[in-house]
Order: sequence, then C-alpha cells, then structure tokens
Amino acid sequence: MLALITAGVFAALLSYGTSMPGVSYAGPLPDVPEINETGERLATHVRTLAGDIGERHFWRGRSLDDAANYIEERFREFRYVPRIEEVDNRGARNILVDLHGTRAQQRILVIGAHYDSRLFTPGADDNASGVAMLLELARAFSGRRQPLTLRFIAFTNEERPFFGTPRMGSRVSAERSRTAGEEIVGMYSLEMLGFYSDEQGSQRYPRVIKNKYPDAGNFVAFVGNLNSRSFLHESLAVFRNRARFPSTGLSMPQLLVPGIRRSDHSSYWVNGYPAVMITDTAEYRNPNYHQLTDTPDTLDYDRMALVLEGLIAMIESMAADTSE
Repeated sequence: MLALITAGVFAALLSYGTSMPGVSYAGPLPDVPEINETGERLATHVRTLAGDIGERHFWRGRSLDDAANYIEERFREFRYVPRIEEVDNRGARNILVDLHGTRAQQRILVIGAHYDSRLFTPGADDNASGVAMLLELARAFSGRRQPLTLRFIAFTNEERPFFGTPRMGSRVSAERSRTAGEEIVGMYSLEMLGFYSDEQGSQRYPRVIKNKYPDAGNFVAFVGNLNSRSFLHESLAVFRNRARFPSTGLSMPQLLVPGIRRSDHSSYWVNGYPAVMITDTAEYRNPNYHQLTDTPDTLDYDRMALVLEGLIAMIESMAADTSE
C-alpha cells in the first residue's frame, strides 16, 4: 500500500511539475534579415569572449578582467551607466545596470548571466552565449523604460570552485538585494543558449523526467523550483504566445532533479526570490559542455536570435505587470 501511495504522489508531482501553459511553437523557423543581423551581433560577442579572450576565470585573472571590461564597454555603448559590484578583494566583480521603471521603480526584474568560463575551456556556450543574449537584451531595451525596473547583471565566479560559496558573484548580488530590502519580482538566468539540433536522440534528460519531453534538442527550456512555478508559468506563457521558437518548461523540487539549481538563479532561490533558468539544457544536449571543444563555431546564432526575439517580448510583458 505504501508503495502505491508513494507511486501516486510521485506521478502527481511529476504531472504538476511538467504541465506548462500555452503551446510550444511548432512551425518552420523563420529566416528574415532582422534575425540574421541579430545573429551576427550575437556571434560577435561570443567570438570576442570565447575566441579573442578565451578562458576567463580566477586562474586567468587578466582574461577575466578583459571580459568584464568588454561587457562594461558594451553597456556604456548602449547608453547605460554601469555599476561595479565587488565580489572579493582580488578584483572579481559583477557589472550591472538599471533601467529604472516609470511607475513601479522599486520593483525590479533581474536578467543575469555569468561571464566566467570553466577551467581549460573557452566557454562559448558556457557561458559566452548567455552573456551575448544579456548584452543584446540590454541593447534592445536601451532608452525604452518599462513600468518596472529592469536590472541587467553580468556575474563573475559562477563556475567551480565558487559555485554555491560566498564568493559566487550572483550569491553576493542576491544577498545584497535581500539585505537592502529590494523588491525583486523575479530573476532570469541566461545559461547556455547557443546549441541546438534537430537530430532525433540529440536530447537527453535526468531519469525521472526523460519520458516527458522531446528527444530532439531544438528547443529552449525554462527551468525552476516549485517556489518559482507561478513566475515560470507566467513567463513561459508569454514566451509561447510571442516567440517563433520551440520551448519546454519544468518546475520540480531540487531533491528530485538536482541539476535544476546549477546556475545563478539558485542564488536568488536561497535568498527568497523567484527565479528561472533559461537554457539549452547544457550537458543533456551539448557534447562540448566543459570541454576544449566548446568553441564559437559550434553555436547556432540564427536560432539564438529567434530565442532573443521571444525573450524581448516576454520581458517587456513581465515588466509591464505592476500588480501587487
């Protein structure tokens, strides 16, 4: 009897966590000049970070600093005033900009991506792709103030050995927001968004959810914990209504799917804020994950541009919600 009850609870939880609003885009992917131009800008960011600069982390401090400078320069180019958030006394820093809201300035929607790479990898997908998306989102909203405040943050020290420690860039930022009493309505972590494949069998999953999703890695995934379920559902519903790109979603306990916490959004979870990772699912799809082969030429910039298009529409809609 206990086994039946346990199985029933698990089935109900699985259904609850994998049921998502709206319908994923399923038509042919568009090929228009605007998308191609956006793809070229995304490619330029990735090639600079993962090609010209290359490895960028604690043990290559000059390269990490070069990456931070590049991001800061782009923010200034897009007419923002960057702020530096010191992470430790060794010079590690987050770079953030605020686009202050017009009606609810105290309410903040955070969009972030880490710019460091894993040791011995150039980190094109992980996570120059996320930083490229962050920069192009900042460009898209430059001069376009929304009802809520938009905060764009490039985080340092996401990779080991800093993940989950007090020196993780997003942990520092989230804790400072909590201490200051900031009203963060939600956070999006842009984590690996450049690798896609239409080949059947190109997508894998953790065992507990492997039969619930497509087996071709041609979609973008929205991932959160149960406390972020409402924020995830609202975000994905808007994305699916506006984007011309396939999408999936998952909202589960970390205990069942530990991998859902492995990026900067988890720093916001532990500080009481709803947060969602938007991702190409990392090692469950990309064979170059944490490898020397994670290079700019392996990414699909036109598909990244389509994801970006959907994210712009989603963020604009989410930033317009001033309900208490």
